[in-house]
Amino acid sequence: MEYELTLEDKNATYVVLPAYNEATRIQPVIESIAEKGYNMVVVNDGSSDNTLDVILESKRKFPDKIHVYSLIINRGVGVATQTGFDAVLKYNPKYVVSMDSDGQHSADDLDNVIRPLVTGEAQAVIGVRPLKDMPFSRNFANLVMNLLTRIFYKVNVSDSQTGFRAITKDALKKININARGYLISSEFIREVNDNNIPFAEVPIQTIYTPETQAKGTNVKEAFKILIQMIKHQF
Repeated sequence: MEYELTLEDKNATYVVLPAYNEATRIQPVIESIAEKGYNMVVVNDGSSDNTLDVILESKRKFPDKIHVYSLIINRGVGVATQTGFDAVLKYNPKYVVSMDSDGQHSADDLDNVIRPLVTGEAQAVIGVRPLKDMPFSRNFANLVMNLLTRIFYKVNVSDSQTGFRAITKDALKKININARGYLISSEFIREVNDNNIPFAEVPIQTIYTPETQAKGTNVKEAFKILIQMIKHQF
């Protein structure tokens, strides 16, 4: 019988959401997470639109669930996520999740993603997107990045570029993320592997819209990440 998460489990979980120019998309994301009983650290990554105003509007509705941090300039998803990881430790969580803030990920998957952490099956979790639903360019780029992650970091995963991941607080303290941009996805996997942190893969749903398809790891981004991987070897 599958373990059913308790309110205590959810209260012990914090979701980190980096956000850059997501004013038209982020509100339903963070409010759906709050409505399910999870806490959040939302990092406004130097947005040039009114993303911060939208986040603060949601915070007024859920003052105890949403914690807001803001970078003065845009630093990239890697830096924004690491800012969230550093900040979240102040709240002494048991479990930490990172998700995209553009609506690509569903809050309905949160229970499934953190369940292996709560039951002790794993200390880190990677949310695996259905590749068949990906646009071709994203699917191809992801397959390439899976291969590069295997070559450079010696770890085999089904979805190396997922932005939906979870980790225990103790495991989070062991990893060191330095990536500025999308390399963070592969770097997270490398750190989990290098620190011998047991991890599990969990299927997640992905919501593709024209806006979400415009972001993430396409072939161009994959090439940039490859260059960064090579640099990091020296």
